[in-house]
Amino acid sequence: MNLIMSESEKLERPATATNAQEETPTDVIESDAILNGKQEVLIQHGETTYRLRITQNGKLILCK
Repeated sequence: MNLIMSESEKLERPATATNAQEETPTDVIESDAILNGKQEVLIQHGETTYRLRITQNGKLILCK
């Protein structure tokens, strides 16, 4: 039995309702909309500030 699921299989799999409630879709926001052409931005969440930055390999890192 294959326990590893590809991304396409995850997307094709129907969502199951939890506690007899329908799940609401998650919003998708492009990283460009957040970074606005910059390499890093600060994100204020409550009283904590986080740093979101793009690495040299094009990946995102979120640090406290």
